[in-house]
Amino acid sequence: MKNIKSLYLIKFAKWFTLVMPIIIIFYQDNGLKMTDIMLLKSIYSIAVVCIEIPSGYCADVWGRKKTLVLGTSLAFLGFLTYSFSFSFFGFLIAEIVLGLGHSLISGADAAMLYDTLKENSKEDKYLKYEGKITSLGNFSEALAGIAGGLLAAASLRLPFICQTFIAFIGVPAAILLSEPKTTIIKGHRGMKDILYTVKYALVENKQLRWNIIFSSIIGCSTLTMAWFVQPYFTEAKIPLAYFGILWTALNLSVGATSMYAFQANEKYGQMTLSVIIGVGIALGYILSGIWISVYGLAIIFAFYLLRGIATPVLKDYINKITDSDIRATVLSVRNFIIRLLFAGIAPILGILTDTVSLSTAMIISGCIFLFMSLIAIWGISSNRQ
Repeated sequence: MKNIKSLYLIKFAKWFTLVMPIIIIFYQDNGLKMTDIMLLKSIYSIAVVCIEIPSGYCADVWGRKKTLVLGTSLAFLGFLTYSFSFSFFGFLIAEIVLGLGHSLISGADAAMLYDTLKENSKEDKYLKYEGKITSLGNFSEALAGIAGGLLAAASLRLPFICQTFIAFIGVPAAILLSEPKTTIIKGHRGMKDILYTVKYALVENKQLRWNIIFSSIIGCSTLTMAWFVQPYFTEAKIPLAYFGILWTALNLSVGATSMYAFQANEKYGQMTLSVIIGVGIALGYILSGIWISVYGLAIIFAFYLLRGIATPVLKDYINKITDSDIRATVLSVRNFIIRLLFAGIAPILGILTDTVSLSTAMIISGCIFLFMSLIAIWGISSNRQ
């Protein structure tokens, strides 16, 4: 299954993020405040939202391979734009291009993996492979944390320049993919098919609806935490030299638990594990918000360990109850909701951080995610088949 190797390279190119350990510092060095940063990330999410579901449908109709080739190409162009930008407007253009690229990749990559396995009668191994690919992504991000920190010591812009070359790796990897035979939709009707799939996923199929909603809530919560981590390090008075090391350690913890996500699912089952994930993620926000210190890093690490289990497991729950011919579109509905939630909450949290405190922003975030998670878990429980 050569597709698996190519998907590994695409994941590596996407997640070997040299820029993440220093990106907040980079923005601030270019004159941006936390409110500006969260607004920028919110606009990125809106860019993703605008094309997320059509991109999933594109992968179902046009093909997983073509969609991934276009997505990886745009990701490369996005970082190329970042390398030559020095203001909010320049970063905005780069974020929009990256948003379009990453939305084309998300959903299509997971669908490509599942249908490649299905074509080889190994779909029951999806969670194991998804866990490995998720783990690879986080190990890549972890190693990039060290490399990015070292590059930033020379120049805060150098990680972005190097990131452009890393992003390019995904382009030939996508070109080498082979389209699974089970993924072609016949007689598609464009927007009508998209609307029908969205209606089916979020209205008609209640079991699928609540699984998508829960996975989206958890996805948004882990995405939001990623943008709180560096301000947390700063407020906890951790020296900048340790940022890259800590970022690396956090992503190693995600990678470690992702590899064993399938075992956690086998041990606890969907409902118990969903409660552990939903409540655990929310408590991670609340407790770390209450206890901002070097010792409070233990809570952040626990959050990231749980994130490693949540990502592959919640995708697997969706895949198991989704047909192949709409899989990428359904997964894109999930990513659409994640970005929509983030676009709505990120600017508010940025303002809270700047005008009140980071602690208040994190505690409020935890309460919001706990409330939404409990509703979604109730919905899953009420509609189990």
